[in-house]
Amino acid sequence: MPTDSLISLLGNLWSIFLIVLFFGGSVFVHELGHFLAARRRGLKVERFSIGFGPALWSRRGKDGVEYRVSALPLGGYVMLPQLADLGPIEGESDSDMTKLPPISYTTKMIVLVAGAFFNVLLAFFLASVLWLVGQPVVEEEQTTRVGFVRKNIELPDGKLADGPAYLAKIQQGDIILAVDGNSVKSLNDIAQLVALGGGRTSTDEPKVVIEFERDGQRMSATILPVLVGPEAIRDIGIEPSAKVTVMKVLPGSAAEAAGLEVKDVITQVDGHEVGYVSFISDYLREHGAKAAHVTFLRQGKVSETTVTPRVVVDPQTKLSVYRMGVELGGAYTTKTIHPTPWTQVWDKVIWTKRSIFSLLNRSSNIGVTKLSTPIGMAYRVHQLAQTDIRLVLWFSILVNVNLAILNLLPFPILDGGQMVFATIAKLRGRQLPVNFLATAQIAFMILLLSMALYVGFHDVLLINRDMKEDAQAREAAAERKKTSEQPAPAKP
Repeated sequence: MPTDSLISLLGNLWSIFLIVLFFGGSVFVHELGHFLAARRRGLKVERFSIGFGPALWSRRGKDGVEYRVSALPLGGYVMLPQLADLGPIEGESDSDMTKLPPISYTTKMIVLVAGAFFNVLLAFFLASVLWLVGQPVVEEEQTTRVGFVRKNIELPDGKLADGPAYLAKIQQGDIILAVDGNSVKSLNDIAQLVALGGGRTSTDEPKVVIEFERDGQRMSATILPVLVGPEAIRDIGIEPSAKVTVMKVLPGSAAEAAGLEVKDVITQVDGHEVGYVSFISDYLREHGAKAAHVTFLRQGKVSETTVTPRVVVDPQTKLSVYRMGVELGGAYTTKTIHPTPWTQVWDKVIWTKRSIFSLLNRSSNIGVTKLSTPIGMAYRVHQLAQTDIRLVLWFSILVNVNLAILNLLPFPILDGGQMVFATIAKLRGRQLPVNFLATAQIAFMILLLSMALYVGFHDVLLINRDMKEDAQAREAAAERKKTSEQPAPAKP
């Protein structure tokens, strides 16, 4: 087996292990909370299942409980006939309810909330581990100081739009204080609030209000975000400042003729500061074949050269574009931080709350397609596993906080819905009609499965798109390598 194939196989096996450990473990811990609380309160436990639907694996324990792994990986359940009749979802109970004692309202609340409580405990445990080993972050993003303002932004259809922050006269060095009234701690925080925002103008355009500080003066600007990327996410065009570094100089290119070399850090083009990777392509798109005066750092020393771009055909769009003939990378400073477990968990709570409110806000650009099924989350774990396992820990904390909060929402079949039903029954002095409960649970289960199929299909499309882009990038790199290795033609 070729070395590259072996490395790829081992990487995939490692990803699968982490997916089972962290994602499957989060579901297991949630159900374990229900299981242990039910045992503690003296309830009869019939089944402990990871997943719904038909059993893929099943075993009856000495304690009389059936332990199983089921076909639909949408969560799990503990069958507790004294707590709630969820026969249409969990399967019919074998217990004779007339022989089982009724349970108190307090017991119901304790057992129902125990799953979310255990997810929070697991989140704190993982956050404590991450606190000790440290969380890798990009230093340039751990600030609210604007690193660079993009003059243009590429839209999903390939067209260019004026940068919203640029139009609003936001400047490099401005310190962002708040987004739509929410204080911010980092550039990531700003991007998240912009993406999840629901502000609209009188003409129904996306709107966001930015409060910032410039030269000690507090100012405000109303910005009209554009929708970018395949997912049409709101963006205003501010970025951390990066050291734009030459990763490769293509043979026979304008950059090679101008003397640029690998590891050169490009700082200016025609006196304009270069602060993000696509700045040069944006600049050339606007100025065409005009000779560009390039300032760069080489081994810490400032140098200058003139590069005359050449016209090439983009292999994907088949359009003529101007290129210097370099592959660029954004060099950021990676550092390790040690946020406290409480800070980590609370940040995930805020993140989840904002996401839920944005999803429910009809004025936002966040729809159900922005959600993710276990397929999408597994792919996310796979991506993070290739980078740093500590990022998998970070994502697992988010998943557990999500599970805790979402399960407490007041919808049928979720723990929060069962708590609402139990509370209504307590207030009215008798149980809710069985037919009503069954209908509500079945209806919501059908809705949940339909949404899961829809979002899951969207997840598959996104994964397929990413895999195609990766394959195209590898093919292009291989072709460039092949071309660069060909011997130069003999001189006449």
